[in-house]
Amino acid sequence: MAWFTENTSSFLSDTLANQQTRLPFFAVTGASFALGVYLHSLLSRKDDTPRILASPLSTVVPSLADADKAKLPIPLDVLPGARDVLTPYGSIRVYEWGPEDGEKVVFIHGITTPCLAVGGIAHELADKGCRVMLFDLFGRGYSDSPGDIPQDARLFSTQIMLALSSSPISWTGNGSKFHLLGYSLGGGIAAAFASYFPQLLSSVILLAPAGLIRDNHISFQSRVLYESSVIPENVLAYLVGRRLKAGPLIKPKPKSQRKPSEGPEAKDSKLSAEDALTEELQLDAPQRLSRAYPNITIPAAVNWQVHTHQGFVQSFMSSMRHGPILKTRELKTWERLGKVLADHSELKILVLCGEHDSIIIKDELVEDATAVLGTESIQFGFFDAGHEFPSTKPEEVAEKILTFWGKQ
Repeated sequence: MAWFTENTSSFLSDTLANQQTRLPFFAVTGASFALGVYLHSLLSRKDDTPRILASPLSTVVPSLADADKAKLPIPLDVLPGARDVLTPYGSIRVYEWGPEDGEKVVFIHGITTPCLAVGGIAHELADKGCRVMLFDLFGRGYSDSPGDIPQDARLFSTQIMLALSSSPISWTGNGSKFHLLGYSLGGGIAAAFASYFPQLLSSVILLAPAGLIRDNHISFQSRVLYESSVIPENVLAYLVGRRLKAGPLIKPKPKSQRKPSEGPEAKDSKLSAEDALTEELQLDAPQRLSRAYPNITIPAAVNWQVHTHQGFVQSFMSSMRHGPILKTRELKTWERLGKVLADHSELKILVLCGEHDSIIIKDELVEDATAVLGTESIQFGFFDAGHEFPSTKPEEVAEKILTFWGKQ
Protein backbone atom coordinates (compact mmCIF):
# COMPACT_ATOMS: atom_id res chain seq x y z
CA MET A 1 0.00 0.00 0.00
CA ALA A 2 2.84 2.37 0.85
CA TRP A 3 4.43 1.56 -2.53
CA PHE A 4 1.13 2.23 -4.30
CA THR A 5 0.54 5.49 -2.44
CA GLU A 6 4.07 6.73 -3.08
CA ASN A 7 4.06 5.84 -6.75
CA THR A 8 0.56 7.23 -7.25
CA SER A 9 1.58 10.48 -5.62
CA SER A 10 4.66 10.63 -7.82
CA PHE A 11 2.57 9.93 -10.93
CA LEU A 12 0.07 12.67 -10.07
CA SER A 13 2.86 15.15 -9.38
CA ASP A 14 4.52 14.34 -12.70
CA THR A 15 1.20 14.53 -14.52
CA LEU A 16 0.34 17.89 -12.96
CA ALA A 17 3.78 19.22 -13.81
CA ASN A 18 3.38 18.04 -17.40
CA GLN A 19 -0.04 19.62 -17.60
CA GLN A 20 1.27 22.91 -16.27
CA THR A 21 4.09 22.75 -18.79
CA ARG A 22 1.63 22.10 -21.58
CA LEU A 23 -0.87 24.79 -20.61
CA PRO A 24 0.90 27.54 -22.63
CA PHE A 25 1.13 25.13 -25.56
CA PHE A 26 -2.59 24.37 -25.42
CA ALA A 27 -3.38 28.09 -25.07
CA VAL A 28 -1.30 28.97 -28.14
CA THR A 29 -2.74 26.05 -30.08
CA GLY A 30 -6.28 27.06 -29.16
CA ALA A 31 -5.69 30.69 -30.14
CA SER A 32 -4.13 29.62 -33.43
CA PHE A 33 -7.04 27.32 -34.12
CA ALA A 34 -9.54 30.10 -33.38
CA LEU A 35 -7.61 32.51 -35.61
CA GLY A 36 -7.52 29.92 -38.37
CA VAL A 37 -11.27 29.38 -38.14
CA TYR A 38 -11.86 33.16 -38.25
CA LEU A 39 -9.60 33.69 -41.25
CA HIS A 40 -11.12 30.73 -43.01
CA SER A 41 -14.56 32.22 -42.49
CA LEU A 42 -13.37 35.49 -44.02
CA LEU A 43 -11.60 33.82 -46.92
CA SER A 44 -14.62 31.67 -47.65
CA ARG A 45 -16.93 34.68 -47.84
CA LYS A 46 -16.32 34.83 -51.57
CA ASP A 47 -18.30 31.65 -52.04
CA ASP A 48 -21.12 33.12 -49.97
CA THR A 49 -21.24 36.48 -51.75
CA PRO A 50 -24.63 36.97 -53.41
CA ARG A 51 -24.53 37.10 -57.18
CA ILE A 52 -26.50 40.36 -57.04
CA LEU A 53 -25.94 42.98 -54.32
CA ALA A 54 -29.12 45.03 -54.12
CA SER A 55 -29.32 48.81 -54.27
CA PRO A 56 -31.40 50.91 -51.87
CA LEU A 57 -34.11 50.92 -54.52
CA SER A 58 -35.21 47.46 -53.37
CA THR A 59 -33.88 47.37 -49.79
CA VAL A 60 -34.73 50.83 -48.42
CA VAL A 61 -37.10 52.75 -50.68
CA PRO A 62 -40.11 50.35 -50.54
CA SER A 63 -40.55 50.92 -46.79
CA LEU A 64 -40.54 54.73 -47.03
CA ALA A 65 -43.53 57.03 -47.18
CA ASP A 66 -43.78 59.34 -50.20
CA ALA A 67 -42.80 62.35 -48.09
CA ASP A 68 -39.66 60.57 -46.89
CA LYS A 69 -38.70 59.50 -50.41
CA ALA A 70 -38.50 63.15 -51.45
CA LYS A 71 -36.03 63.78 -48.60
CA LEU A 72 -33.58 61.09 -49.66
CA PRO A 73 -30.00 62.21 -50.40
CA ILE A 74 -30.65 60.82 -53.88
CA PRO A 75 -34.35 61.45 -54.63
CA LEU A 76 -35.90 58.98 -57.06
CA ASP A 77 -36.61 61.78 -59.55
CA VAL A 78 -33.35 63.62 -58.97
CA LEU A 79 -32.83 63.74 -62.76
CA PRO A 80 -35.43 63.58 -65.55
CA GLY A 81 -36.38 60.46 -67.48
CA ALA A 82 -35.59 57.85 -64.82
CA ARG A 83 -36.04 54.15 -65.57
CA ASP A 84 -34.80 50.93 -64.04
CA VAL A 85 -33.47 48.32 -66.44
CA LEU A 86 -33.42 44.66 -65.42
CA THR A 87 -30.28 42.86 -66.63
CA PRO A 88 -28.45 39.61 -65.82
CA TYR A 89 -26.07 41.72 -63.71
CA GLY A 90 -28.83 43.34 -61.65
CA SER A 91 -31.02 46.37 -62.15
CA ILE A 92 -29.47 49.52 -63.69
CA ARG A 93 -30.80 53.02 -63.01
CA VAL A 94 -30.82 55.06 -66.25
CA TYR A 95 -31.82 58.69 -66.86
CA GLU A 96 -32.54 59.96 -70.37
CA TRP A 97 -34.04 63.20 -71.61
CA GLY A 98 -33.74 65.90 -74.26
CA PRO A 99 -34.86 66.20 -77.90
CA GLU A 100 -34.89 62.83 -79.65
CA ASP A 101 -33.26 64.29 -82.76
CA GLY A 102 -30.53 66.16 -80.89
CA GLU A 103 -26.84 65.34 -80.54
CA LYS A 104 -26.69 62.20 -78.40
CA VAL A 105 -24.40 62.15 -75.35
CA VAL A 106 -23.73 59.27 -72.93
CA PHE A 107 -22.22 60.17 -69.53
CA ILE A 108 -20.09 57.91 -67.32
CA HIS A 109 -19.37 59.08 -63.78
CA GLY A 110 -16.54 58.41 -61.30
CA ILE A 111 -15.60 55.70 -58.84
CA THR A 112 -17.28 57.17 -55.75
CA THR A 113 -20.32 59.12 -56.85
CA PRO A 114 -23.59 58.22 -58.54
CA CYS A 115 -24.21 59.68 -62.00
CA LEU A 116 -25.68 62.70 -60.25
CA ALA A 117 -22.12 64.11 -60.23
CA VAL A 118 -22.36 64.97 -63.94
CA GLY A 119 -26.03 65.92 -63.81
CA GLY A 120 -25.29 69.63 -64.09
CA ILE A 121 -23.40 69.18 -67.37
CA ALA A 122 -26.19 66.97 -68.72
CA HIS A 123 -28.77 69.66 -67.93
CA GLU A 124 -26.68 72.29 -69.72
CA LEU A 125 -26.26 70.18 -72.87
CA ALA A 126 -29.93 69.18 -72.88
CA ASP A 127 -30.78 72.90 -72.74
CA LYS A 128 -28.72 73.27 -75.93
CA GLY A 129 -30.74 70.60 -77.72
CA CYS A 130 -28.83 67.42 -76.86
CA ARG A 131 -30.32 64.04 -76.03
CA VAL A 132 -28.51 62.93 -72.87
CA MET A 133 -28.23 59.55 -71.13
CA LEU A 134 -26.75 58.96 -67.68
CA PHE A 135 -26.68 55.78 -65.61
CA ASP A 136 -25.39 54.73 -62.21
CA LEU A 137 -22.41 52.41 -62.49
CA PHE A 138 -22.88 49.04 -60.79
CA GLY A 139 -22.92 49.45 -57.02
CA ARG A 140 -23.61 53.19 -57.05
CA GLY A 141 -26.82 55.17 -56.76
CA TYR A 142 -29.79 52.98 -57.62
CA SER A 143 -27.94 50.37 -59.68
CA ASP A 144 -27.43 46.89 -58.23
CA SER A 145 -23.98 45.30 -58.30
CA PRO A 146 -22.89 41.85 -59.49
CA GLY A 147 -21.02 40.49 -56.48
CA ASP A 148 -19.16 37.73 -58.29
CA ILE A 149 -17.61 39.63 -61.22
CA PRO A 150 -14.58 41.97 -61.24
CA GLN A 151 -15.49 45.57 -61.93
CA ASP A 152 -13.20 46.18 -64.86
CA ALA A 153 -13.46 47.85 -68.26
CA ARG A 154 -15.11 44.74 -69.73
CA LEU A 155 -17.99 44.85 -67.27
CA PHE A 156 -18.45 48.61 -67.61
CA SER A 157 -18.37 48.46 -71.42
CA THR A 158 -21.11 45.85 -71.22
CA GLN A 159 -23.10 48.14 -68.94
CA ILE A 160 -22.89 50.95 -71.50
CA MET A 161 -24.36 48.63 -74.12
CA LEU A 162 -27.12 47.52 -71.74
CA ALA A 163 -28.06 51.13 -71.01
CA LEU A 164 -28.11 52.00 -74.73
CA SER A 165 -30.28 49.01 -75.58
CA SER A 166 -32.90 50.12 -73.03
CA SER A 167 -33.62 53.40 -74.78
CA PRO A 168 -36.95 53.93 -76.58
CA ILE A 169 -34.97 55.48 -79.45
CA SER A 170 -32.02 54.15 -81.42
CA TRP A 171 -28.59 55.39 -80.41
CA THR A 172 -26.53 53.29 -82.81
CA GLY A 173 -28.82 52.12 -85.64
CA ASN A 174 -28.80 53.35 -89.25
CA GLY A 175 -25.37 54.86 -88.88
CA SER A 176 -26.27 56.85 -85.76
CA LYS A 177 -23.41 57.83 -83.48
CA PHE A 178 -23.16 59.36 -80.04
CA HIS A 179 -20.69 61.37 -78.00
CA LEU A 180 -19.16 59.61 -75.00
CA LEU A 181 -18.28 61.65 -71.89
CA GLY A 182 -16.36 60.07 -69.00
CA TYR A 183 -15.38 61.63 -65.68
CA SER A 184 -12.53 60.30 -63.50
CA LEU A 185 -12.93 56.49 -63.48
CA GLY A 186 -15.52 57.09 -66.20
CA GLY A 187 -12.77 58.64 -68.31
CA GLY A 188 -10.78 55.41 -68.17
CA ILE A 189 -13.94 53.47 -69.04
CA ALA A 190 -14.67 55.80 -71.96
CA ALA A 191 -11.14 55.40 -73.33
CA ALA A 192 -11.44 51.61 -73.17
CA PHE A 193 -14.89 51.62 -74.81
CA ALA A 194 -13.68 53.94 -77.59
CA SER A 195 -10.70 51.70 -78.29
CA TYR A 196 -13.08 48.85 -79.15
CA PHE A 197 -16.14 50.62 -80.59
CA PRO A 198 -14.93 53.77 -82.40
CA GLN A 199 -17.51 53.26 -85.13
CA LEU A 200 -20.27 54.08 -82.63
CA LEU A 201 -18.79 57.41 -81.53
CA SER A 202 -18.86 60.97 -82.79
CA SER A 203 -16.37 62.21 -80.18
CA VAL A 204 -14.92 61.37 -76.77
CA ILE A 205 -14.83 63.89 -73.90
CA LEU A 206 -12.61 62.96 -70.95
CA LEU A 207 -12.96 64.94 -67.71
CA ALA A 208 -10.00 64.43 -65.34
CA PRO A 209 -9.73 60.89 -66.73
CA ALA A 210 -8.25 57.96 -64.86
CA GLY A 211 -6.25 55.36 -66.76
CA LEU A 212 -2.92 57.17 -66.95
CA ILE A 213 -2.18 57.71 -63.25
CA ARG A 214 1.50 56.95 -62.73
CA ASP A 215 2.33 54.17 -60.28
CA ASN A 216 4.78 56.30 -58.33
CA HIS A 217 1.82 58.24 -56.92
CA ILE A 218 0.34 55.18 -55.22
CA SER A 219 1.33 54.72 -51.59
CA PHE A 220 2.97 51.48 -50.44
CA GLN A 221 -0.02 50.73 -48.23
CA SER A 222 -2.40 51.02 -51.14
CA ARG A 223 -0.18 48.85 -53.30
CA VAL A 224 -0.40 46.10 -50.69
CA LEU A 225 -4.14 46.55 -50.17
CA TYR A 226 -5.00 46.47 -53.85
CA GLU A 227 -2.78 43.55 -54.85
CA SER A 228 -5.43 40.85 -55.03
CA SER A 229 -2.78 38.18 -54.48
CA VAL A 230 -1.98 39.61 -51.04
CA ILE A 231 -5.39 40.34 -49.52
CA PRO A 232 -8.48 38.70 -51.04
CA GLU A 233 -11.01 41.20 -52.33
CA ASN A 234 -13.83 39.96 -50.10
CA VAL A 235 -11.65 40.36 -47.00
CA LEU A 236 -10.63 43.89 -48.03
CA ALA A 237 -14.24 44.88 -48.72
CA TYR A 238 -15.27 43.50 -45.33
CA LEU A 239 -12.59 45.45 -43.46
CA VAL A 240 -13.05 48.69 -45.40
CA GLY A 241 -16.82 48.44 -45.05
CA ARG A 242 -16.54 48.14 -41.28
CA ARG A 243 -14.26 51.16 -41.15
CA LEU A 244 -16.46 53.35 -43.32
CA LYS A 245 -19.70 52.45 -41.60
CA ALA A 246 -18.24 52.91 -38.12
CA GLY A 247 -16.65 56.26 -38.89
CA PRO A 248 -18.06 59.77 -39.12
CA LEU A 249 -19.85 61.14 -42.14
CA ILE A 250 -17.68 61.30 -45.21
CA LYS A 251 -16.48 64.87 -45.43
CA PRO A 252 -14.32 66.70 -47.97
CA LYS A 253 -10.80 67.54 -46.91
CA PRO A 254 -9.83 71.16 -46.20
CA LYS A 255 -7.48 72.62 -48.78
CA SER A 256 -4.64 72.56 -46.28
CA GLN A 257 -4.89 68.76 -46.02
CA ARG A 258 -4.99 67.96 -49.72
CA LYS A 259 -2.22 66.48 -51.78
CA PRO A 260 -0.09 68.94 -53.77
CA SER A 261 -1.23 69.38 -57.35
CA GLU A 262 1.54 71.55 -58.74
CA GLY A 263 5.30 71.84 -58.53
CA PRO A 264 7.89 69.20 -57.60
CA GLU A 265 5.80 68.05 -54.63
CA ALA A 266 3.04 66.86 -56.97
CA LYS A 267 5.35 64.40 -58.70
CA ASP A 268 6.30 62.83 -55.39
CA SER A 269 2.85 62.88 -53.75
CA LYS A 270 1.42 59.56 -52.63
CA LEU A 271 -2.25 58.67 -53.07
CA SER A 272 -4.34 56.29 -51.03
CA ALA A 273 -7.82 54.81 -51.31
CA GLU A 274 -9.05 57.58 -49.03
CA ASP A 275 -7.86 60.17 -51.54
CA ALA A 276 -9.75 58.43 -54.32
CA LEU A 277 -12.82 58.21 -52.12
CA THR A 278 -12.88 61.86 -51.09
CA GLU A 279 -11.39 63.78 -54.01
CA GLU A 280 -14.70 63.90 -55.88
CA LEU A 281 -16.40 65.26 -52.74
CA GLN A 282 -14.71 68.67 -52.48
CA LEU A 283 -16.96 71.67 -51.91
CA ASP A 284 -14.83 74.69 -52.76
CA ALA A 285 -17.85 76.03 -54.66
CA PRO A 286 -21.56 75.20 -54.69
CA GLN A 287 -22.39 72.04 -56.62
CA ARG A 288 -24.93 72.28 -59.42
CA LEU A 289 -26.28 68.79 -59.92
CA SER A 290 -30.07 68.66 -60.13
CA ARG A 291 -32.61 71.22 -61.30
CA ALA A 292 -35.38 69.52 -59.33
CA TYR A 293 -33.37 69.40 -56.09
CA PRO A 294 -30.82 72.25 -56.13
CA ASN A 295 -29.67 71.72 -52.54
CA ILE A 296 -28.52 68.10 -52.73
CA THR A 297 -24.78 67.39 -52.51
CA ILE A 298 -22.42 64.64 -53.52
CA PRO A 299 -20.96 64.09 -50.00
CA ALA A 300 -24.44 63.40 -48.61
CA ALA A 301 -25.22 61.03 -51.48
CA VAL A 302 -21.97 59.10 -51.05
CA ASN A 303 -22.39 58.82 -47.29
CA TRP A 304 -25.87 57.40 -47.86
CA GLN A 305 -24.47 54.88 -50.34
CA VAL A 306 -21.91 53.67 -47.82
CA HIS A 307 -24.59 52.93 -45.24
CA THR A 308 -27.46 51.66 -47.40
CA HIS A 309 -26.15 50.18 -50.66
CA GLN A 310 -25.25 46.52 -50.19
CA GLY A 311 -22.83 46.62 -53.10
CA PHE A 312 -21.15 50.01 -52.75
CA VAL A 313 -18.08 49.04 -50.72
CA GLN A 314 -17.51 45.87 -52.74
CA SER A 315 -17.89 47.83 -55.99
CA PHE A 316 -15.49 50.56 -54.88
CA MET A 317 -12.87 48.02 -53.82
CA SER A 318 -13.27 45.97 -56.99
CA SER A 319 -13.01 49.07 -59.19
CA MET A 320 -9.84 50.11 -57.38
CA ARG A 321 -8.33 46.69 -58.04
CA HIS A 322 -9.56 45.96 -61.53
CA GLY A 323 -10.83 49.22 -63.02
CA PRO A 324 -9.08 51.35 -65.68
CA ILE A 325 -7.12 53.57 -63.29
CA LEU A 326 -3.35 53.03 -63.33
CA LYS A 327 -1.06 53.64 -66.30
CA THR A 328 0.74 50.29 -66.00
CA ARG A 329 -2.60 48.48 -66.06
CA GLU A 330 -4.15 50.51 -68.89
CA LEU A 331 -1.28 51.60 -71.13
CA LYS A 332 -2.12 49.00 -73.79
CA THR A 333 -5.70 50.27 -73.85
CA TRP A 334 -4.58 53.83 -74.50
CA GLU A 335 -2.08 52.67 -77.12
CA ARG A 336 -4.89 50.75 -78.83
CA LEU A 337 -6.99 53.92 -78.73
CA GLY A 338 -4.10 55.80 -80.33
CA LYS A 339 -4.05 53.34 -83.23
CA VAL A 340 -7.84 53.66 -83.56
CA LEU A 341 -7.53 57.44 -83.81
CA ALA A 342 -4.91 57.06 -86.53
CA ASP A 343 -7.35 54.89 -88.53
CA HIS A 344 -10.46 57.00 -87.75
CA SER A 345 -9.25 60.54 -88.33
CA GLU A 346 -12.79 61.88 -87.92
CA LEU A 347 -12.92 60.78 -84.26
CA LYS A 348 -11.65 63.52 -81.94
CA ILE A 349 -10.95 63.60 -78.21
CA LEU A 350 -11.33 66.51 -75.79
CA VAL A 351 -9.51 66.22 -72.46
CA LEU A 352 -10.45 68.63 -69.66
CA CYS A 353 -8.90 68.76 -66.20
CA GLY A 354 -8.41 71.01 -63.20
CA GLU A 355 -5.26 73.05 -62.71
CA HIS A 356 -5.20 72.03 -59.03
CA ASP A 357 -6.27 68.40 -59.29
CA SER A 358 -4.23 66.30 -56.85
CA ILE A 359 -5.37 62.98 -58.34
CA ILE A 360 -4.99 63.67 -62.07
CA ILE A 361 -1.83 65.76 -62.37
CA LYS A 362 -2.30 68.17 -65.27
CA ASP A 363 1.25 68.17 -66.66
CA GLU A 364 1.57 64.39 -66.44
CA LEU A 365 -1.83 63.87 -68.08
CA VAL A 366 -0.94 66.12 -71.01
CA GLU A 367 2.44 64.45 -71.46
CA ASP A 368 1.19 60.87 -71.24
CA ALA A 369 -2.02 61.33 -73.23
CA THR A 370 -0.18 63.12 -76.03
CA ALA A 371 2.48 60.39 -76.12
CA VAL A 372 -0.04 57.61 -76.72
CA LEU A 373 -2.79 59.44 -78.66
CA GLY A 374 -0.75 61.86 -80.74
CA THR A 375 -1.42 65.55 -81.26
CA GLU A 376 -3.71 65.47 -84.29
CA SER A 377 -6.83 64.04 -82.65
CA ILE A 378 -6.69 65.45 -79.13
CA GLN A 379 -7.47 68.84 -77.61
CA PHE A 380 -6.97 70.00 -74.02
CA GLY A 381 -8.78 72.46 -71.78
CA PHE A 382 -8.17 73.50 -68.18
CA PHE A 383 -10.07 74.95 -65.25
CA ASP A 384 -9.00 76.89 -62.17
CA ALA A 385 -10.29 74.06 -59.98
CA GLY A 386 -9.54 70.63 -58.57
CA HIS A 387 -10.91 67.19 -59.37
CA GLU A 388 -14.46 68.27 -58.56
CA PHE A 389 -14.88 70.78 -61.43
CA PRO A 390 -17.62 68.86 -63.34
CA SER A 391 -20.04 69.38 -60.43
CA THR A 392 -19.06 72.98 -59.66
CA LYS A 393 -18.52 74.37 -63.18
CA PRO A 394 -21.09 72.62 -65.40
CA GLU A 395 -21.82 75.70 -67.52
CA GLU A 396 -18.14 76.24 -68.32
CA VAL A 397 -17.63 72.54 -69.11
CA ALA A 398 -20.66 72.50 -71.43
CA GLU A 399 -19.37 75.63 -73.19
CA LYS A 400 -16.00 74.01 -73.90
CA ILE A 401 -17.72 70.86 -75.19
CA LEU A 402 -19.98 72.83 -77.55
CA THR A 403 -16.99 74.80 -78.83
CA PHE A 404 -15.13 71.53 -79.39
CA TRP A 405 -18.07 70.29 -81.47
CA GLY A 406 -18.20 73.56 -83.41
CA LYS A 407 -21.67 74.31 -82.02
CA GLN A 408 -20.75 77.47 -80.10
